[in-house]
Amino acid sequence: MRTAPVDVTRTEPAPGPVAVVWGLLVLNTLGSAGAKTIVPLPRSLIQMVTMGSLIAAFTLALALNLRVRVRSSAFLLLLTLLLALSVISSVHLESGFGALFRCFRLAVFVGTLWLVSRWWDGDMTFVRHHIRMYFAVLGSVAAGLVLSPGAALPDLYGGRLVGALWPLTPPQIGQYAAVIIGLTVLLLMGRRTDRTSAAVVIVPSMVLLALTHTRTATLGLLIGLALAIGSLVLTSAAARRFFAWAVVGGTVTAVVLGSALQAWFLRGQSKENFTSLTGRAKVWDALLSAPRSTSEYLFGVGLGDKSFGGLPIDNSWLAVYNEQGALGVGLVAAIVLVLGGVALLRPPSLARACAIFLISYCAIASYTEAGLGDASPYLLHLTVAASLLATPVPAGPPSAPGVPRRRVPGWARRTEVS
Repeated sequence: MRTAPVDVTRTEPAPGPVAVVWGLLVLNTLGSAGAKTIVPLPRSLIQMVTMGSLIAAFTLALALNLRVRVRSSAFLLLLTLLLALSVISSVHLESGFGALFRCFRLAVFVGTLWLVSRWWDGDMTFVRHHIRMYFAVLGSVAAGLVLSPGAALPDLYGGRLVGALWPLTPPQIGQYAAVIIGLTVLLLMGRRTDRTSAAVVIVPSMVLLALTHTRTATLGLLIGLALAIGSLVLTSAAARRFFAWAVVGGTVTAVVLGSALQAWFLRGQSKENFTSLTGRAKVWDALLSAPRSTSEYLFGVGLGDKSFGGLPIDNSWLAVYNEQGALGVGLVAAIVLVLGGVALLRPPSLARACAIFLISYCAIASYTEAGLGDASPYLLHLTVAASLLATPVPAGPPSAPGVPRRRVPGWARRTEVS
């Protein structure tokens, strides 16, 4: 009698509470500094909420994975090495006791990622969690804009959109919007979602992205999508059609709205301010020219608030160089290169395209945003990419249906061994 083939290439599906774990990780990485909110929130309270969410995420992930079954992952191994390096660089307390607290936070963060790695199997589970959680964050931004347009578009930020209910800066909002727009476009192109659901996510997110005037997020979205769709052009007719329409639409838009797009891109800045990347280049030059001991060059000064001389560094590579040294830069580069190399070696697929989008977006944003060396949304983006590139774990050979497994007595097993 012939039996139906059994699928042995799928791991067990992720349970529903894993989405809660992911949402708590997203909440932890929102940060505690930003614009003034409608209802003033003490920074200590925000930090308590964000750190509490991380502890809750780890506890729930451990409860779901009591046997601590994890996936072997070069990405997580490199993150663990980066954690060890962060501890080594922070024990000297050059950045104060806050450095050790940040190491503890990074340790819990990485530990939670190890625990949820059990359910990485290359499917879209974590992509959907990612979109839903950040769409909820953008929903709070939109609610703040409706409730108090003045607080959501303050003069302090040049009229750019900020979080009026939770303190979020324009670059943060732009990042979240760009990432979920790109992922949703790819899901739509791969027929993993319908047009109505995609429009509900894409249209308001594009409006919020435009209101933030965030150039890095916009360029990351466009370049990341171009690379992701380009990886599917040879095998997907839908990708070829989308690419063709995108080129035509982009050309028409550039011709018709060229001056308006240029004004949006410049944000009213002077040429000098624009070429210095809104003052970032001055901080970078000062950081690179500062004297360093051999220990500081190799290991950095310990985890801090990603600033130098009281000014934000706004560059992932220089922030890692300052806090975790040249060795830290090497580990972060290895993380990006390993993920990128694995993505290039995978056959064309929707999962691969989404991973390429996330990796390329993080690489582009790393030039003007910090976060690759510490618990941040960028590490969550790369984690989703790693889950997409994971291969399903083969299950054990199934027993023949209808044939009970024979129990072998202990004396017989001892006889066989002897």
